[in-house]
Amino acid sequence: MHRARFVRLAVLAFGLGIAAFVVRGTTRLLAPYEVAVVLSAPLLFAAVTLLVGLVVIATLDVAGIRPVE
Repeated sequence: MHRARFVRLAVLAFGLGIAAFVVRGTTRLLAPYEVAVVLSAPLLFAAVTLLVGLVVIATLDVAGIRPVE
């Protein structure tokens, strides 16, 4: 994996996290809290999953097992 792709994925994860909170906040204006949570949960789950994957890749890079070029 190239460093530029790693950075793009990190920015995407950050954007998904922000989008989850925006969706939750705007949905609460129109629907109950439970509906807002259900609609924002997939975005937050995707962001967390992506960040966990990036942490694993970074750890493998530091250990020298799989370098990020």
